[in-house]
Amino acid sequence: MGAAHPLANATGVLLCVHAMVLAAYLVHEAAHYTLFASPEANRRIGEWMSFVAGSSYASFARIRQMHIRHHRDRADLTCFDFKGLMTRRPGLRRTLEALEWAYVPATEVLMHLQVVWRPFLAASQRRHLPRAAGMLALRIALLAMLGVWSLKALLLYLLAYALLLHVLNFFDAFHHTFDQYFVEAEQPIALDGRDRAYEQAHTYSNLVSARWPALNLLTLNFGYHNAHHERAAVPWYRLPALHRELYGDRHQAVMPLPELLATWHRNRVRRVHADDYGVPGADGGRRADSFVGAHGVSFLTVI
Repeated sequence: MGAAHPLANATGVLLCVHAMVLAAYLVHEAAHYTLFASPEANRRIGEWMSFVAGSSYASFARIRQMHIRHHRDRADLTCFDFKGLMTRRPGLRRTLEALEWAYVPATEVLMHLQVVWRPFLAASQRRHLPRAAGMLALRIALLAMLGVWSLKALLLYLLAYALLLHVLNFFDAFHHTFDQYFVEAEQPIALDGRDRAYEQAHTYSNLVSARWPALNLLTLNFGYHNAHHERAAVPWYRLPALHRELYGDRHQAVMPLPELLATWHRNRVRRVHADDYGVPGADGGRRADSFVGAHGVSFLTVI
């Protein structure tokens, strides 16, 4: 990304984005212990991939704990109440809406930043301060070194990171119509009838391509989300076959990518403050048109 030729810069940005996307989804695989037989090996690779994905301010153990709760409780659980913060700070909400309108992933930036700042400000998070402060110092030093070598490379890395947040949010936003709870990491919630049938009925698969399954490798088959929630211990490379086994070639929970891109664009401001994720097919038009989607549900930031 520090090269002189614009084509090389563009290629570098795309490769950087894709590397970070794969790293993020490898963290997800490690959280389910599907990469190695040993939990310790999964933990180690999870820590390294979390660093590559820019989410290493929290330990892999914290990331894994909240993600496993997402599966166990069949709900979207988030420790930081960003919606409550927007209610208390209307100016922040307006700023986020303006930035999201301009395609700046401001809400997801906020979710990543809170992982850094809460250990400094919240007494309940103080035990996580050494990790957050150490990683913050290390990453600032590395970014400073990159900027000294090439300011353009630093700016393009920040662009790549913004694109990463867009990619991760796009796929996370449309996976579920679960209820969202703002809770402490150890705070239990009642299941309230959220059984396996509920889980499948409120889960959706957003494939890169149903026609050319190989393209789903771009996101490590993360889009096969119904199959993943049906059997969470199945590794990424077996999900396409599991999806076909469970649902055949056609399944009503598969959301067409063009429709999701359209609703992602159309609802990018509304999604910041929406009370719920919407109901696919509720307006009688295309199924995704009424699917608003979610913020604050990334497995990297719900801690």
